[in-house]
Amino acid sequence: MFAQMAQGLHMLFSVSSIFTIFLGVVGGIIIGALPGLTATMAVALLIPVTFGMDPAQGLALMGGVYSGAMYGGSISAILLHTPGTPAAAATAFDGYPMAQKGEGGKALAVSVIASFVGGIVSTVALLFISPILATVALSFGPAEYFLLAILGLTTIVTLTSENLAKGLASGIIGLLLATVGTDPISGYSRFTFGSTNLLGGIPFMPTLIGLFSVAQVLTLTESDYIIESVENIKKKVKMIAISWKELTRLKEIIFSGSIIGTVVGILPGAGATIAAFISYNTAKMRSKHPEKFGTGIPDGVAASESANNAVVGGSLVPLLTLGIPGNSVAAALLGGLMIQGLIPGPELFKNYGDITYAFILSLFIANIFMLLLGLFGAPYFSRIVTLSNAILIPAIVVLSVIGSYAIRNNLFDVWLMFGFGVIGYFLDKLGFSLGAIVLGLILGPIAESGLGRAMILFNNNPLMFFTRPISLVIILLIIAFIIPPILRTKKRKMAPGSEDEE
Repeated sequence: MFAQMAQGLHMLFSVSSIFTIFLGVVGGIIIGALPGLTATMAVALLIPVTFGMDPAQGLALMGGVYSGAMYGGSISAILLHTPGTPAAAATAFDGYPMAQKGEGGKALAVSVIASFVGGIVSTVALLFISPILATVALSFGPAEYFLLAILGLTTIVTLTSENLAKGLASGIIGLLLATVGTDPISGYSRFTFGSTNLLGGIPFMPTLIGLFSVAQVLTLTESDYIIESVENIKKKVKMIAISWKELTRLKEIIFSGSIIGTVVGILPGAGATIAAFISYNTAKMRSKHPEKFGTGIPDGVAASESANNAVVGGSLVPLLTLGIPGNSVAAALLGGLMIQGLIPGPELFKNYGDITYAFILSLFIANIFMLLLGLFGAPYFSRIVTLSNAILIPAIVVLSVIGSYAIRNNLFDVWLMFGFGVIGYFLDKLGFSLGAIVLGLILGPIAESGLGRAMILFNNNPLMFFTRPISLVIILLIIAFIIPPILRTKKRKMAPGSEDEE
């Protein structure tokens, strides 16, 4: 192992290899920051490019893009309330309010530091304990995936504890939207109204862009700038206003998010979005001041970003050891491996250990580049909040249209985006949670598919959830996540002087 690792390091320590990784990270950050242009798309487009490259350099390029794109999604989420990637949706909850308070640079700094730690922790796990973690992933069946989706949905209770009724209603709206399309078990179409564009379900990225981006554009039309005191903010964006003391305070949240992201990333099909929301929910539950989450505090940014970047290394564990992609980006990377003649599985480390370890070690270098680019670029990125809305609004609309259209090259998605933008604007004004809607839309198909397959596998016996050890652990976690927010809400309503107190 260590001999192959040394050979892998030797492959990486050349000017061309280092520059290749740097280009990958820069490209990934740019792509991740553009709404709709996901890491999956970037890696898939790179596969033909890497065909003529040295295998180690080609894989390092794709790894750099993967790492950079996961962080890049937070840039637009924080500065424009437009998640560049689905995994950055949770980052917008606190990142954008921080930008509105003139702390955009600080939010970006927290984001890249949390992303760096998450990426390093997951890469260490990938490097040293891949076989063990892959075995754990194989223990998850349909029942566990259903419960994992429910665990993610419990985030709604925490996110919307201030108005639980509307929060739950928002989650139900998301789950209802998730039922549109073809039934995963029977194959029958549902609620498509005869449209072939909806047979695959409501496309996620146009919906996400509409709810977060277009709805925000309509809100921005009500003012001249994102923030009010523009002149004072111009002085602040020249520096990153974050202290070592505050970073030390965030260390537990960052490491907790890193572990959550690594574990969730290992589970095939779970993805970075689930990891980010679970980590955000966990941080809020453990906080002494949970009511501050969503108002613009670094804790929320650190929790979501550490988790979604930790998924990078985690998703590669089942890919490299078992040949099972952890998510859509890992599936694209599978194509990149196979085009180089590398077949993932136990034999990969044995027969091509030098190239495999070079790929894994390149992720460490990619994360270092991401940290440096993020820290030095944060003051410049954050200046976007000082631009007039007359410039920002058309720019956001153009990027949103391009992002929605580019995914399937379908004009229907653009109209869908605008439709959800208008709906999202009014729902937000009425106090509904757009985050809960998105969460329901993401986790609905995972929960439905897992439940359907589990019921078939266990002959419609619901006791299956209570006879499997992992299922029982997840059920206990679900209970632990649900009860405290409900009790806090009840306590707040019963407190003297509350609105419900008569």
